[in-house]
Amino acid sequence: MTSEKNKIILAITGASGAIYAHKLLEKLVSLREPPASVAVIFSDTAMEIWEHEIGSSFQAVPPAKVYKNDSFYAPFASGSSDWYAMIVCPASMGTLGRIASGVSDDLICRAADVMLKEKRKLIIVPRETPYNLIHIRNMETLALAGAVICPATPSFYSNPSTIDDLVMTVVDRIIALAGFESDSFRWMGND
Repeated sequence: MTSEKNKIILAITGASGAIYAHKLLEKLVSLREPPASVAVIFSDTAMEIWEHEIGSSFQAVPPAKVYKNDSFYAPFASGSSDWYAMIVCPASMGTLGRIASGVSDDLICRAADVMLKEKRKLIIVPRETPYNLIHIRNMETLALAGAVICPATPSFYSNPSTIDDLVMTVVDRIIALAGFESDSFRWMGND
């Protein structure tokens, strides 16, 4: 891994699907070449949802460090920082809409704005269904601005047998989109 890939931001919002963020963090730190830093930001309701869905409170394990969403005193709140990528997982439609509109009213939205303006990787993982026209237009706006929209849609061709297996089909895809190498199922590629 090149040194520029050593700092990742993970924003966890109030959408259901905390398991995706939980497994993503576990996978990031277990990679052969993990990021040196993982900044974690929770939206206002994300921690409550995490505790409800995961069954325990969040415990940051190095290299993860938690930043407060209501503070702009974080290195990645500026374009002069050298953070490589940001993943919003799960992404609520409210957060997705604020990012698409350029409303930088909290650290999550400001960091996403920085990623877009600096032409860095921004991966948005919406966990919502069905989409309405506003959702689709916001996703279009973000895609046109350079973000990658990766819905939390599991795949089944690896024959997953547990919920964790299903979740990992999404997590492995996010890891690949972020530019990290990992051992994961590849259609017609694991022969």
